[in-house]
Amino acid sequence: MSGGVTEPVVLTGPTASGKSAVAVCLAERIGGEIISVDSMQVYRGLDIGTAKPDPTERRRAPHHLIDIVDLDVAFDAAHFVRRATEGIRDIQGRGRVPILCGGTGMYFNAWLSGLGDAPPPDPELRARIEATPLEALLDELATKDPVLFDEIDLKNRRRIIRAVEVIRITGRPFSLQRAIWPERAPTVAGRSFGLERSIDDLRRRIHQRVERMFEHGWIEETRTLLTAGLAGNRTASQAIGYRQIMEHLAGLHSRLVTVDLIQTRTRQFAKRQRTWLHGQLDLQWLEVSEKETAETTAERIADQLMANRGQTGKKPVPE
Repeated sequence: MSGGVTEPVVLTGPTASGKSAVAVCLAERIGGEIISVDSMQVYRGLDIGTAKPDPTERRRAPHHLIDIVDLDVAFDAAHFVRRATEGIRDIQGRGRVPILCGGTGMYFNAWLSGLGDAPPPDPELRARIEATPLEALLDELATKDPVLFDEIDLKNRRRIIRAVEVIRITGRPFSLQRAIWPERAPTVAGRSFGLERSIDDLRRRIHQRVERMFEHGWIEETRTLLTAGLAGNRTASQAIGYRQIMEHLAGLHSRLVTVDLIQTRTRQFAKRQRTWLHGQLDLQWLEVSEKETAETTAERIADQLMANRGQTGKKPVPE
């Protein structure tokens, strides 16, 4: 892209919408490098189940924030913001365009709107809280932070544990220590895009992708990862697919049932992603047809970037 414009581009969409392939094609067209906004692709070894870009795609366009930590290392939104900010500055310093591509909404929101001032995890306290029944944790949360209790997903044990941990460490409601996020995060003006597909098309893509993952050795990958500590990583072990395959390896489900479970969970996840992205990020949505190629979609985005050059709003890179 001419003119030396190196402000970041945001590219997101539900899982299996094709954003990774589009990002590679877009990077080739505009002189870009891709920063993965994915909470699972940061982990080494989680390859098949996270749909990481393959070696060919990585040769076509440089990728950042993929394979940067081992399974025994915790990685959260604060780590992402720091590493993404460093990556953006490095990419821009070389006169290239950062393309933030992924579907982890919390990471996008943290980068766009700030992190807040919640304290770091306390391993000993975390262990005690994890041993507490969920019902007791919900009662504590309802008493000490009713605002968050009304907002939080009551089935998301990991986030409930973190909220209770912060409350016990600080003696203050967790809801008062988060960043004050606006109703819709201020994305990069004229440079933020979401990919939209029909429900039937997305369902078909999800089912086909899950089947390919099994054909490419997802069960064997998970078995290997278990020896490397997958079960001990509270974040990675809860990833859709790996959790169900771990149950399969433990004898709880047949392979056929496991495939169906993962397809169902992935469809549900994609629906939640779509709802969140429409509600939280100010994106320019692109309808992508079933037969449209990644190259065509990337060309549409590149053309739109040129058309949007007159917009003046910019999202400053966080300090």
